Amino acid sequence: MRGFELKLKTHKIAALASVAMLLCFSVPADAQLNKIPRVGFVRLTRQADEPRQGRLGEFRQGLRDLGYTEGQNIILELRWAEERRDRLSEIMAEITRLRVDVIVTHGPSGVRAAKEATNSIPIVVARMDDADVAGFVASLARPGGNLTGLSFQTGQVSGKLLDLLKEARPRISRVAALWDATGTASQLRTLREASPSAGVQLQVLEVRSVKDFDSAFKTGSKASAEGLVILGSPLLTNNVPQLAALATTHQLPAIYFNRRFAEAGGLMAYGPDESDPSWGYRRAAVYVDKILNGTKPADLPVEQPTRFEFVINLKAAKKIGLTIPPNMLTRADRVIK
Repeated sequence: MRGFELKLKTHKIAALASVAMLLCFSVPADAQLNKIPRVGFVRLTRQADEPRQGRLGEFRQGLRDLGYTEGQNIILELRWAEERRDRLSEIMAEITRLRVDVIVTHGPSGVRAAKEATNSIPIVVARMDDADVAGFVASLARPGGNLTGLSFQTGQVSGKLLDLLKEARPRISRVAALWDATGTASQLRTLREASPSAGVQLQVLEVRSVKDFDSAFKTGSKASAEGLVILGSPLLTNNVPQLAALATTHQLPAIYFNRRFAEAGGLMAYGPDESDPSWGYRRAAVYVDKILNGTKPADLPVEQPTRFEFVINLKAAKKIGLTIPPNMLTRADRVIK
């Protein structure tokens, strides 16, 4: 009898094992993939304009540094809005339907669309302007909610841009400010407050799309602007070559916070050091890793850049007939000759 019971138990165990194996193999491929963390990566830019070592490349490098291998222990759902803000809501809705574990995006438009799409999926801001002033976080130290990441406080820099422009051309009295009206207003407010003490009259040139660039520069020229401060915006950052060319065409000494502006032919740039791994998309990967390992976005303070760089393009200065004071060249982190 005991032998018969033992044989029966053995048959039951074998049968259960067979059922377990069948269930394992019958799990849909999508369900198996869902065991691997999925990260939605959404950019406002055109995919064709994304260089191999661009923002996506930086983010992927940051993930590799943390031990992630795409397709093995992490899946990236990549989406580009192709410079169309109106597409962001649709893209974010699609990303949330995929039940991603984290959404990575940038800029006020991207963040706003992500926040409207979900209040539960963690959102990591790879970089944006004034996250607290825009109302996306309760504070930089205690963001609250489902959003955290990196924020560049442009209001703290716009006054510095004006100071540098004034130093490069001391007798300047009329300055134009190119401002993306869809962005944050704190940088414009700071610039307006700094203008009287700098002894300049400020003219604001509002833009909302690339189509507005030409008319904005023409308006500035008609008003006899003697210099240009370009205020921070993803729209403007994504089109620095065109802005640099327009500044040269209109003979305007111009400054922007992104070094790519000076590299593209603009006069000067002062802003966060783009090579700093503790800022931008490589740092965003660290946030993603912490969230995937259980940390809540509300408990991750929003970080700001700590390293800044000053770049001067002497070729651009020569084209507009401007002589840069020697002491400015000495202070510059990089001089393009």
